Amino acid sequence: MKIDGPFYAQLGGAAAEARRLAAIGYDGVYTLEGSWDPFLPLALAAEHAPGMDIATGIAVAFPRNPMHLAYQAWDLQTYSQGRFLLGIGSQIKTHIEKRFGIDFDPPASRMRDYILALRAIFSCWQDGVPLAYEGRFYRHTLMTPMFNPGPNAFGVPPILLGALGPKMTELAGEVADGLIVHPFNNERFLRDHALPAVDRGLVLGGRARADFTLQVNAIVITGTSDAQRSAATASVRQLLGFYGSTPAYIPPMAALGYAELQPELNRLSKRGEWDALGAHIDEEFLDGFCVQGHPGDIAGRLLARYGDCADRLAIYAPYAADDGMWRDIISDIRRLSSAAA
Repeated sequence: MKIDGPFYAQLGGAAAEARRLAAIGYDGVYTLEGSWDPFLPLALAAEHAPGMDIATGIAVAFPRNPMHLAYQAWDLQTYSQGRFLLGIGSQIKTHIEKRFGIDFDPPASRMRDYILALRAIFSCWQDGVPLAYEGRFYRHTLMTPMFNPGPNAFGVPPILLGALGPKMTELAGEVADGLIVHPFNNERFLRDHALPAVDRGLVLGGRARADFTLQVNAIVITGTSDAQRSAATASVRQLLGFYGSTPAYIPPMAALGYAELQPELNRLSKRGEWDALGAHIDEEFLDGFCVQGHPGDIAGRLLARYGDCADRLAIYAPYAADDGMWRDIISDIRRLSSAAA
């Protein structure tokens, strides 16, 4: 199991942040597409922390043409010497249609076409296969020598798909190289819904689980003092309330019996009462969606929940904490994993 850390860095601080995360002991870093570009900081991470894997986790696919994304992925794969993972996702319909101003439906069919288009472009560059991709949503039939970067000495970058719903998760198993499990997950949803969907997709694609990467995002609540754990809990309650306000995220809530909470969270978000969302997240909800406890307990609890299925474990902790604490937690994960093996 590899352990990944969140790379929240704009360009000005990306080099220092990459070095900091490498010193903590992470195997890789992943960017989120929020209020700045998810690709540019990774170039600096590759330069200043060359031993770490770098990944977008995720970049929003549909607003970007597959050809644009292919060039970005090719460059980062080359510059990182084969350590880049291209993580993409669909985002939700409201953001695609209202923030990016493009079509969304049907998302699973569109994403299938997108990934197959990427693979056709990669095959053209890497293996010299003529570019002749004509899908329902994307068409790529021209690649002249001037625009062909040629074979990548470090291989084709893997494509990981961020998914939550059953169709998109099954699609990941069928056509992607891996699944990025959304941080808004719980063990019941993961085992009863997400993993079976991946297995169905692998069967459809005639592929083996050993050739597929499962990256699980795990929200962690911890701290070296009561005050730190209290602040971490407050931050995560707000995060979970925000996620829960989104109708597309009902399935993980339903798995724990919280489907009826979602409409209330959604009403609060539509009224702009963002600060009120966290008050609706009770302790049972926290326990289901997070791994929480004293720092010395975290590694064991993460492995108990995800150790038998995750190939990569992405820690998600949206609050300030001491680097030494995370260094110890990562060391504990490795020690316990080795002992279990």
